[in-house]
Amino acid sequence: MTAAENGGRGVAGDNDTAVDITIVSSEVQVQRLLPLVRAYCDFYSVAPSNESLLLVSRALIADPIHEGVQLLAIDGGRDVGFATIYWSWETTTGGRIGVMNDLYVDASARGRGVGSALIEECVQRARAHGALKLVWQTAVDNLVAQRVYDNIGATREAWVDYWLDAR
Repeated sequence: MTAAENGGRGVAGDNDTAVDITIVSSEVQVQRLLPLVRAYCDFYSVAPSNESLLLVSRALIADPIHEGVQLLAIDGGRDVGFATIYWSWETTTGGRIGVMNDLYVDASARGRGVGSALIEECVQRARAHGALKLVWQTAVDNLVAQRVYDNIGATREAWVDYWLDAR
């Protein structure tokens, strides 16, 4: 059952776990999400302020149709992971795409299908939004995540990333 079939809440997982996945849509959920987002940032050794992280979540809640959504994974009443999808367009695809910018599962819940369940819910959300595909990237040395992505049948691409500071 997808979240759309379950009133905005998804129940997904493999044989080892069933996880409830919901769209972050309230200030209470934003506050629950913050420790997971902070842990995600710590994993990548970056340190945006809590206020900046809250600003992102609140912007998504304010305009999920144009901006994107955050998903919260709950297992046994405990927040165990999240994913963020931003809506964009891709010329080489010729249409709208979903960009899974963030995927994080708490270390205590890894290896039980939570990440796969979050990805599947992201795919369902992208499909419902009219996206032609869901895209994402991970660090070259994040081999654990790469195994998950390879196991779910994702297509691996090779691009060289660049960026400039626009502040």
